Amino acid sequence: MAAITPRKNKNGNITSYTIRVYRGYDSSGKRLKPFTTSFKPEKGMTSRQVEKALNRFVVQFEDQCTKGYKPDNKQTFAEYAEYVIQLKERSGVKHNTIYSYRKLAERINQGIGHFKLNDIRPQHLNELYAQLAKSGLRETPGKATAKTDASGTTILAARLKQLGVTHRSAAQKAKVAVNTFANAVHGKHIAYDKADAIATALGENTTTLFDIQKNIEPLSNKTILEHHRFISVVLAQAEKELLIPYNPAAKATPPKVIAKEANYFDVDDIKRIRDCLELIPIKWKTAIHLLLITGARRGEILGLKWNCVDWKNNQIYICNNLLYSPDRGIYEDTPKTANSQRYIKLPIQTIELLKEYRRWQLEQQALFGDKWQNTGFVFTQEDGSAMNPTSLTGYCNDFSERYELPHINPHAFRHTMVSVLYFNGVDSISISRRLGHSKVSTTVNLPKGHTTQSSHMRQRALPPKSSSALLFTHLS
Repeated sequence: MAAITPRKNKNGNITSYTIRVYRGYDSSGKRLKPFTTSFKPEKGMTSRQVEKALNRFVVQFEDQCTKGYKPDNKQTFAEYAEYVIQLKERSGVKHNTIYSYRKLAERINQGIGHFKLNDIRPQHLNELYAQLAKSGLRETPGKATAKTDASGTTILAARLKQLGVTHRSAAQKAKVAVNTFANAVHGKHIAYDKADAIATALGENTTTLFDIQKNIEPLSNKTILEHHRFISVVLAQAEKELLIPYNPAAKATPPKVIAKEANYFDVDDIKRIRDCLELIPIKWKTAIHLLLITGARRGEILGLKWNCVDWKNNQIYICNNLLYSPDRGIYEDTPKTANSQRYIKLPIQTIELLKEYRRWQLEQQALFGDKWQNTGFVFTQEDGSAMNPTSLTGYCNDFSERYELPHINPHAFRHTMVSVLYFNGVDSISISRRLGHSKVSTTVNLPKGHTTQSSHMRQRALPPKSSSALLFTHLS
């Protein structure tokens, strides 16, 4: 039976009611803390309407307590979201996901962080999504460009010369990719947070070195949907722990996102890319070649170490992932899923290219002498240290622009691998194992290519071989 206590203001008028449902005693005879909530009548209600609404509320509350639902009127969304993030981190969720959760929570908490869990309704979330869709809500300016002096030289370049600091050492101190730093020095647009990191590393104010272009574009539907999904994760945990009767996010209406067609290349595009690879430095040539021939993820290629290259059996072992996050910098992690740890067979041409590149890297190591960092990575910075994964993406962008190729991003080669192998009769299970997907359905759901590409593939179908050899032969 619930106990109802009216709460009055200084004029003696009832403003709300406190409802307590007593839970009895524990095994030691100690009285358990009662479940407590409050009810506040809406303005303008008559005494009769208040009485009916209060009775309905009390009956519902008692029913919830009987079923095990444990309301918590004090815990806010912001407080509980932090608890859920810590819970996910302890359970082994990847660091980049945890970092993403915290960034999403910053903006969400500005809107509903002060709401108590029990007070959140679907309409509150819909209002939040509408606010996020408005212009000017981005947290930071979008782009930054290094300022120039009267001679046209960037102030950043002049500052480096004054300090006697190399691009590489300054980039390492700022924890940004060398390519990004070089773009900044040459007056190209870079992300604001990168410019801020560079200025901080050089002991300067960001606005002293850079012109800032504010980003007033509204958040995309995709970004708003990411906020919705995090909110859903938090409230689903609250529902699971019986803190709320249902997950309001499941009844909210987030914006729809039209799935973009995966970026991949047809046969003629890949031939052009391979021809142009002969014109670039061997490190980048080898890295992009491996992306194409293996279908591996960017982090898996940059996380590859020489001791995982099996020269005898012409294969590599994918068991490491190189990642970057602003709070941690460059770090190693296990691949995305358990199935991501796998062997990938390579054609003899790829093995020969790796040997040639290995000889070049050993020459570089000899030039650096004691300054060489023996990290064991196949692909490194000039001094042997680990590469920032964004360096490879940046180089692919520059590479495609320089030689007027289709836009290249590392993941496009992964989609291309699926398309080529699928249309040459390789079964979905084999392709899934090669790509390191945890489920075959993930592979099956990937786009298999345009109609024109499909006809090209079918016309040039080849007998079954190892996936890499098939791809290499088909594109030769």
